[in-house]
Amino acid sequence: MTIKSLHVGILFLLASFPGTVCAQDDAFFENQVRPLLVKHCQNCHGPKKQSGGLRLDSREAAIRGGDRGPALVSGQADKSLLIQAISHKDDLRMPPKSKLSGSDVAVLTKWIAAGAPWPKEANQGAAIRTGPISSEERKFWSLQPVKPVAPPKVNDAAWSRNDIDRFILQRLEEKQLKPAPDADRRTLIRRVTFDLIGLPPTPEEVEAFLADKSPNAFAKVADRLLASEHYGERWGRHWLDVVRYADTAGETADYPVPQAYRYRNWVIDAFNADKPYNDFIREQLAGDILAAKGPPEKYAERITGTGFIAISRRFGFDPENYFHLTIQDTIDTVGQTFLGLSLGCARCHDNKFDPVLRGDYYALYGIFDSTRYSIPGSESKSQPADFVPLVSPEEAKRLKAEADKAKSKAPPFEVAYGAFEGKPHNARMHKRGEPRDLGDEIPRRWLEVLGGTPLENPAESGRLELAGWIASKDNPLTARVMVNRIWQHHFGAGLVATPNDFGTRGQRPTHPELLDFLAAKFIADGWSIKAMHRLIVLSHAYQTSSKGDAALEKADPTNALCGRYPIRRLDAEAIRDAMLAVAGALDRSPGGAHPFPTGKGYSQHNPFSAVYETKRRSVYLMTQRIKRHPFLALFDGADTNASTPQRILTTVPTQALFLMNDPFVHEQAAAFAGRILALSKDERDRIRLAYELALTRPPLELEYEEVSRFLKTYRERRKSLTVEIAERESWAAFTRTLLARNEFLFVQ
Repeated sequence: MTIKSLHVGILFLLASFPGTVCAQDDAFFENQVRPLLVKHCQNCHGPKKQSGGLRLDSREAAIRGGDRGPALVSGQADKSLLIQAISHKDDLRMPPKSKLSGSDVAVLTKWIAAGAPWPKEANQGAAIRTGPISSEERKFWSLQPVKPVAPPKVNDAAWSRNDIDRFILQRLEEKQLKPAPDADRRTLIRRVTFDLIGLPPTPEEVEAFLADKSPNAFAKVADRLLASEHYGERWGRHWLDVVRYADTAGETADYPVPQAYRYRNWVIDAFNADKPYNDFIREQLAGDILAAKGPPEKYAERITGTGFIAISRRFGFDPENYFHLTIQDTIDTVGQTFLGLSLGCARCHDNKFDPVLRGDYYALYGIFDSTRYSIPGSESKSQPADFVPLVSPEEAKRLKAEADKAKSKAPPFEVAYGAFEGKPHNARMHKRGEPRDLGDEIPRRWLEVLGGTPLENPAESGRLELAGWIASKDNPLTARVMVNRIWQHHFGAGLVATPNDFGTRGQRPTHPELLDFLAAKFIADGWSIKAMHRLIVLSHAYQTSSKGDAALEKADPTNALCGRYPIRRLDAEAIRDAMLAVAGALDRSPGGAHPFPTGKGYSQHNPFSAVYETKRRSVYLMTQRIKRHPFLALFDGADTNASTPQRILTTVPTQALFLMNDPFVHEQAAAFAGRILALSKDERDRIRLAYELALTRPPLELEYEEVSRFLKTYRERRKSLTVEIAERESWAAFTRTLLARNEFLFVQ
């Protein structure tokens, strides 16, 4: 292999390792980098021996370097001697007797390119946490049982519309602050419509709400939106962010998975049906086992839920050789998604911060190693395998026989990208996370800090019991984590600002009593997500203006007290969907399978790559793992390589350039113009319609005048065109300005 081809391979392998490397998070270093340095480097370049005057047991020593100079240049992998050495470039070849694999080279390259973060604890040789979990660790706030909390008494009792408001108002009154005034009705219906279905309200819906003077007018709006089929598309997308959904496998060739969409649609349908959250958990972790227990009409649905496991990332040229990383990805995602805990950090050693032991990791590892995942295909083995029939084994065997008898080449039944039972067994510990260096066998069980319950039925993989432990009403984390996610998407930030981390490195809750009140109510209400939405949006806190008085703005600039509603930019999907909606171009039908090519092989040098245009909602766009959709990437869509608990929104010049110049925006602006031209022949009425469709309000008198002048000037500049074309282009130019406005892109 040439150096050039090695570097090409590295570029694809860089995408094969989950998570984002940052100085505040040592998971990548501890799980990926440190084991390599210990195994391959520190025997000759460590505290006992320093060949060539070089030590590689601290960041400072590596930067200082040895006889040849600095071993690493922070942020510049291509200029780092370490990368040159492990690439066996020129005469510098380390380790001297063997060459690191391409994936190992990729790990170290990614680490240096990210600034070579090295936790201080590792630099100082601090003892890695071992031994039993202490009584102090067991007292941590998020590990305490969820108990019902009585709403507090407040001075201004009349302000509260439900129990949430008493918790919010108490904190404000403690600081002698007043909540913001009420939002106006147009702002409120736009806010709740985007929140619950991710689309703008229609002028007819706005007018109906404005005309309804009954005391439960807003409750009727909320109920209508929660009953909409578009609710599941909006909130299903939030869940798909967290479980790092993708339609491709993620290994070096990024093989497409035609059946992955079934899990996406299963999630959407589950939200629309208000599937109880505890059942939602069980079917994703053990749907195949539950399906076998009946009833028959639930069989296909429950099998499809195991797509949660199947969409785990695949790694490398030959994913079977890296399957331990796929299981780590599963365990990482299970911990962050359902528990708000980092479990993957315990792959190599006990978690140094949270009470998660290495034995916990391998207890769970045994559960997923006893599970068979569908195989999507890869460069080394292009044929997919182990896809799960959506009919019972008995029915699959009638159907196969009939197909054979008829000599039919068509599949006799539909299949899902899912998971099913393998050979149940306990796993052996991987020393330093290395699967070729095995240690003691670890019995499958639950997390030690949460009871360490062993499997009752070791003849199964343990996924059903794992699902039961997670979905238990007695689990202190599960309900708290989910209600925090729901709150986050209504208020812009969770009561715990780190929704995937309820451990010691995460943020403490701003309103701990409110968090427990919501968690207890969530369980008491049958784990109904829609009931939690209704409670939140009908609170007075949700219905306040985004502008408080000077005292509130000064005392709480980050809105940690929730005294006002935060102004928020729409996420990527909502921007795209809103443009299509106001243009009258949105295809509101559910999406299905993607038009992936068949019978085509892919490699790391020629990986799968495609963008399939559609006018359906953005949740139905083909989601590729190693190459994001251009629109979603530009407007801060989810990272498909790892769980994305919250979108980090950016403001960059390329976004403004896109809104001005991209053909998609021009196409929607033209369709928008055509829509308002068809609805009215009066210019003033057309301007009103455009504003109401795009901004949920009529224009000001000054805006009527400005738009009229704009249209007149634009028409005059198009005198060489026919009157009809000049008119259409003038209106399209105007509607394009509406689609690029902050008022269109933000919700107040």
